[in-house]
Amino acid sequence: MFDSLQDKLGDVFKRLTNRGRLSEADVDEAMKEVRLALLEADVNFKVAREFVKRVRERSVGIDVLESISPGQQVVKIVNDELTAILGGSEAKLEQSPKPPTVVMLVGLQGSGKTTSIAKLAHHLRKRGQRSLLVASDLRRPAAVEQLVALGKQLDIPVYEEGTTSTPLQVSKNGLKKAQDLGVQWMLLDTGGRLHIDDELMKELEDVKKAVHPMETVLVVDSMTGQDAVQAAQEFNDRIGLTGLILSKLDGDARGGAALSIVEVTGVPIKFVGVGEKTDALEPFYPERMASRILGMGDVLTLIEKAQETFDESQAKVMQEKMRKAAFTLEDFLQQLQQLKKMGPLSSVMEMIPGLSKLTKQMPGANLDESHMKRTEAIIQSMTTVERNRPDVIDGSRRRRIALGSGTTPQDVNQMLNQFRQSQKLMKQLASGKGQKKLMRMLG
Repeated sequence: MFDSLQDKLGDVFKRLTNRGRLSEADVDEAMKEVRLALLEADVNFKVAREFVKRVRERSVGIDVLESISPGQQVVKIVNDELTAILGGSEAKLEQSPKPPTVVMLVGLQGSGKTTSIAKLAHHLRKRGQRSLLVASDLRRPAAVEQLVALGKQLDIPVYEEGTTSTPLQVSKNGLKKAQDLGVQWMLLDTGGRLHIDDELMKELEDVKKAVHPMETVLVVDSMTGQDAVQAAQEFNDRIGLTGLILSKLDGDARGGAALSIVEVTGVPIKFVGVGEKTDALEPFYPERMASRILGMGDVLTLIEKAQETFDESQAKVMQEKMRKAAFTLEDFLQQLQQLKKMGPLSSVMEMIPGLSKLTKQMPGANLDESHMKRTEAIIQSMTTVERNRPDVIDGSRRRRIALGSGTTPQDVNQMLNQFRQSQKLMKQLASGKGQKKLMRMLG
């Protein structure tokens, strides 16, 4: 996500930090480039203009221009202002003092509303809280069936009355069912359309009056850019929103919606969808997202995901193996499979400061999803002996492994060479050697 904007801002700030002392003219030149980068990322024109204005006003002060590292000070100011336009701080779901808390999800067709409801229920369950999904989207064919299927997949109860009832009646009865079950949350899937019209809004207004949701959350497709911002404005004006879920953020290379929608509407982003799997929903932290956009990573989210995914005792064993350079292909396969549970590799890489930059500078580095799958297939086609002692792999073994994994002997050779290089690097880092070289590559 934000690939284009990240690269352009990175180039601007690299030139600033390399200059040493800065003048107002240097700041003005950089701000022109920042403004252009934001507009090319489909950020709302007024938001881009005000953002650059605020950054410039703070950057041309004596405290910044005459500081020891003015370039770094400007980057910090940009980080602060990015955090501000993204909402400032985390906006959590509000819970009702008397459960169930009703969360009414609204949105246009195709925004990912129904799948977002299932993801949200899964997210809440991981935190020990039970939900009831209520299927009152009777406008879209198969919406009820889709929610029922997702509920079965996740083993989360769904209340539905088919398509013969009315959304208002389903919502009322769903609330009674949630009260009977004693769940903490009632997540209400409502009707959507391909466009906003009075009939749709009237239906949502009636449902909202009947069930009194604590949260009215709009799901918008972040890849639609300013169309998503406009939709959010119209929904907020008509029915009143308490939060937003930006779906498909992992596929949004520009980021215009994320960087505009809070500033334009005043409605906070509460969650972002970062993949197709049911666990690919993340709470939205403005300061962490700003850090990602500036290429500084997101270590806190990475740690949280790792804690959810990796067994602590297993991690200690693996760390000791790395330290002693006893890390085998069997271990590597286990790590790959654990890493896949953390979400799309591209998303994980964004959280590690400097990693995307480092991989660009490493010849032969190839850390995309297809490469991971190929590596996994190659290792799975090996015997236990070959995984633990790859030096026994000769020409005939390579051909057998390639045949079993659907690759070529050259692919097997390349993977083995990269693994040996990784072992060598781990050994150097464990002994203290190579750390200065690594820091030079990152800096």
